[in-house]
Formats: sequence, C-alpha cells, structure tokens
Amino acid sequence: MMNKPMIWQDERAQRAGLRLYAIALAAMAIGLSPVWAQEPAQKAGEMESMPGMDHSQMDHGAMSGSAPDAGHDMGGMDHGSMQGGSAPPDARDPHAYSGGQDFGPIPPPRMGDTHLFHGLMVDRLERVRTRDNLSTEYELQGWFGRDYDRAVLKAEGEIDGGEFQEARTELLWGHAVAAYWDTQLGVRYDGGVGPDRSWLAFGVQGLAPYWFEVDAAAYVGESGRTALRLEAEYELLLTQKLILQPRIETNVYGKRDAARERGSGLSDLAAGIRLRYEIKREFAPYIGIEWAAKYGATADYARAAGEDAKETRLVAGLRFWF
Repeated sequence: MMNKPMIWQDERAQRAGLRLYAIALAAMAIGLSPVWAQEPAQKAGEMESMPGMDHSQMDHGAMSGSAPDAGHDMGGMDHGSMQGGSAPPDARDPHAYSGGQDFGPIPPPRMGDTHLFHGLMVDRLERVRTRDNLSTEYELQGWFGRDYDRAVLKAEGEIDGGEFQEARTELLWGHAVAAYWDTQLGVRYDGGVGPDRSWLAFGVQGLAPYWFEVDAAAYVGESGRTALRLEAEYELLLTQKLILQPRIETNVYGKRDAARERGSGLSDLAAGIRLRYEIKREFAPYIGIEWAAKYGATADYARAAGEDAKETRLVAGLRFWF
C-alpha cells in the first residue's frame, strides 16, 4: 500500500513529458519552434536591436579573447631577439658568466679543457733478426698539454752495433681540429749514418673510419728537399688481452740525397704484423714478422753496400706506456 502513491506520481510525470514531446513535434511539423528554442534567438535579436551598437566596427577577435591580427603580422618579428641573439665572443669560456663571483678560499674546479695531460707511449722497443744481422729498433711518442693544444715529441730509429744507423726526432705542436684528428706543425731532425738533416714538418694524426690509426706528414728541408711519410696500423682484438696489429710504413723523397744513400721517389716500405699479449694495458710483450724493401736509387745504394734490398725480419719486443 505504501508504494501506490509513488507509482502514480511517476505515471503522471511520464504522461506530461509525452504531451510536451508531442506538442514539440507538431510545432516543428508546421514550421514553428517551441518557446524554449526561441529564447536564445530572441536574446540575440535583442542584442542586435540595442541602441548605439555598431556591429560593423565590432572587434570580434577581442570578444573571443584572441589577440588582434594574431598570425598575420609575424614577418616583422625579430625571432633572434626572442632567443637572446647571437652568442657572445667568450661563450666558450666556462668562467664568463660568474657575475664577478669567485670561490673565495675554496680552490676553483678545473673545467672543460683546462686540464693538463701528459704521457709517453713506447709503441715499439724490439729486437730485429734478419738473415745475417741483429739490431734494435724503437718508436715512441710523448705529449704534454690540453685537449685542444699540446706539445708532441716523436722519435724513431735503428741501433746496430751500438751505433745509430738511422734516427728521426720530431718536436711538434698539435692542435685538435676534430673529435679524432690533430694537425701537427714543427721541426724534424735526422741523425745516424751520414750528415744530419733538418726539416720543417706538417702533418695530421688521428683515427680514420673503421678504426685505422693514421700518421701522415710532409717535410721541407734544406736545398729544396721534400719528403712524405705515411704510417698506418690497426688493432684486431682476438681476446681482451691478445691483440693482433698489422702495420705499414713508407717514405717518399722529392730529390736524391747521395750523402744519406736515399733516392728520389718511393724510398722504402715496411709492412708487418705483430701479436701482443697485454699483461696490463700499460705493459705488453709481442712477437711478429715484417717484410721490408727499398726501391729505386735507395735500393741501388743498399746493394752497393752489400745489403739486401728486400728482407724478412723476425721481431720480438715490448709495448708500454705511462
């Protein structure tokens, strides 16, 4: 009995809603709009009929909240000024934006390329055995400086019978021009058998694609002498400690130098392969084999002195650095 009044009220509401829906459908059928649909239009008409309002001059963009002429006058905008303009000349200086503040009693940190580095790499210190001779050869490189600029010392030579048969020493200034490449400028000094020679040196050294280590240089000496030298090597890791290293080196001279028994053109070429075992990264013994040949007038000088123009060498040595 308690639920009957509630059910009766729901039925009355449903019937009233159906009547209104039927009236709306009938009005739409004859082209009329219900009262509730006409109210917004009436309000819009009232706005249009308000006295003193000039709709032709109304800024509808301002009414909608958008900026006037937004997106239409962007050509004259200075986008560089929005981003701060061009970088200042001292943009690479890590201390240029401190606002005059310092670290007081605290030692300032060493930033970026302000660190000084130094090292010495003895790439080859080896005994060389040929068919009828035993000699010692060396090749080293040392450096001191920063990431971009450093002093470089290179030395290579052969000692036979306790005397220098050939020695090349270079003192260079190295400057980084790319992530893996340095240019080098300086002097070269040749000693050993025959008169000493001095050269101006210019070269590049770095890591070529596919991890080839390249050292190439051009030289200009006294009396119009010129020379080119190219050295390249590659390291193939058989394991983390066992490394196979192919290596090639060649020298080309612009003119004959009879006093040092060198001809013009391609003078000599050496190609070899060495297998080293790194007991530590800084200390590694190795063994290897190398084929060496002299060409042109340089080969003629060697044969006249009773030497072979081509020979096979067995090598054993150490590679270390610190």
